[in-house]
Amino acid sequence: MIFLDNLINGLSLGSIYAIIALGYTMVYGIAKMLNFAHGDIIMVGAYIAFCALQYWGLSPIPALLAAMVVCTVLGVTIEALAYRPLRKVAGLAVLITAIGMSYLLQNVALMIWGANPKSFPRTFINSSILHIGGLNISSATIYTILTNVVIMAALTLFTAKTKMGKAMRCVSEDRGAAELMGINVNRTISLTFAIGSALAAIAGVQIVMVYIDGPYNFFKRTKLMVGTPFHLDPPTEGMTAEYIKAQTEKLHDSMVELQGEFLKRISK
Repeated sequence: MIFLDNLINGLSLGSIYAIIALGYTMVYGIAKMLNFAHGDIIMVGAYIAFCALQYWGLSPIPALLAAMVVCTVLGVTIEALAYRPLRKVAGLAVLITAIGMSYLLQNVALMIWGANPKSFPRTFINSSILHIGGLNISSATIYTILTNVVIMAALTLFTAKTKMGKAMRCVSEDRGAAELMGINVNRTISLTFAIGSALAAIAGVQIVMVYIDGPYNFFKRTKLMVGTPFHLDPPTEGMTAEYIKAQTEKLHDSMVELQGEFLKRISK
């Protein structure tokens, strides 16, 4: 049962990793830059949801929507003010700017919310448990997995069927050729930042649902994630890699737990 429990937990963790990686690597695949502030936008999304629940009196769904709206506006603003003026500048300048923006968001968050962990209201983190045989599956785990499936399907349809989705694929392949074909590259990249930041808000809320150690603590883990190169056609490749990564982590946890049980038995 230890292995099966960790297998389910790996699916949940993989869903969070996949949503983070989608937003992070969409920007890299289309804008050709590393957005080091992505982890900080995840943190902001979690804190906005916390404020919406704790202080503004919103229910869970409006709180999530509020976090998505704030993060979307934040992402588009960062792109317009910090990254767009450096689009044709050497890569090192953009890299330094991205790191600087990351530190700026970190310190602003510390000034506003402080460094102490925050406890999300239990109405948001529904802790009900579904019992299937000997497995115990929380509602938060089911929510993260189903949300990821819906996002994956929606993003696949968006990039394959819509005009803006096809424009994003064109800009990703060849920005110069896309401009010659009449595609508004600036608007396309801004849309990419908007989608990536909205996904970051969803990931931030899922993080505090499953791993309640404070968004400021968890976002440091996301900074260490190695994003899988994003393919707009199809976007499932990068998500599959994140599921494998998460399952590897949970497999390691299973082995450690089994080793601990074995040592306890032989020591008796």
